[in-house]
Amino acid sequence: MNPASGINPEIREKYEVTAFAPATVANVVCGFDVFGFAVHAPGDTVYMRKSSKPGIHILAIHGDGGRLPLEADKNTAGVAVNSFLQQTGINTGIEMEIQKGLPLGSGMGSSAASSVAALVAINALTGKNLTKVELLPFAMEAERVACGSAHADNVAPALFGGFILVRGYSPLDVVEIPFPDYLHGVLVHPDFELKTRDARNLLRQSVPLYDAVRQWGNTAGMVAGLMKGDDGLIARSMVDYVAEPVRSLLIPCYSQVKAAALAHGAIGCGISGSGPTMFAICRQDPSLVGKAMQQVFSDTGLSSSVYCSKLNPVGATVIQ
Repeated sequence: MNPASGINPEIREKYEVTAFAPATVANVVCGFDVFGFAVHAPGDTVYMRKSSKPGIHILAIHGDGGRLPLEADKNTAGVAVNSFLQQTGINTGIEMEIQKGLPLGSGMGSSAASSVAALVAINALTGKNLTKVELLPFAMEAERVACGSAHADNVAPALFGGFILVRGYSPLDVVEIPFPDYLHGVLVHPDFELKTRDARNLLRQSVPLYDAVRQWGNTAGMVAGLMKGDDGLIARSMVDYVAEPVRSLLIPCYSQVKAAALAHGAIGCGISGSGPTMFAICRQDPSLVGKAMQQVFSDTGLSSSVYCSKLNPVGATVIQ
């Protein structure tokens, strides 16, 4: 999907810069807080222009049902832009509008997409031309506002694209992992919301050594499988002993959805971020896998939306 297809031309013509950031899948089953990948769509769009009025002004948010704050210090896009301006020493007023293409509390990196699109827009608008590596800490600060933790497993793939490993935070070390270009992502979002803070609060604060060792093996196996293009190794590695055993209890028919994805050819399946969206990785026929997953939700009385695309190697972009 071309991100430009979701641009509102009537809004765009009023602004100097338009930027898009895509949905992301964090954790990817075995990589809690360290793995993430980007898809092509859906995503969030930010329209931005300079203003003679001091401060950061979010004039409107579309597609959120009026639920997100317009106050810049409470909105991830506003926090990201403020961090950028303070760190770079640029003194200018900013006006923007946000088009939410991602549902809230979906587990698809909704807060990350808004902040990353805003950062790409302000970087272009001011002509500062910081690298994406330099922009990343500003996006992470926005995540702190969204969920209480400045993690990078959504903002990094939204910004860079591709499949990302967050190796460490002190210092920040983000690695782009090569992956086969045939890989598709399927995201199935059931029509209910899970707040990231709530999902994180369920997790254990310690992990038995036996489980930790198995988790390390799967994490390493995932990296090796991606780099070698070994679908079997990727599949064997997509087992989690940390987060999904608890978070799966919050998603109706989790096991059945996963089984349906695998039965229809998915390499692996799991919870996208903190949920409730579930994702699958496929070599081919992603729409078939998506329909099978959606049908399970439907059989339990839950409507859902399905998104299929290849993994997105580019990430956030300014729309020309």
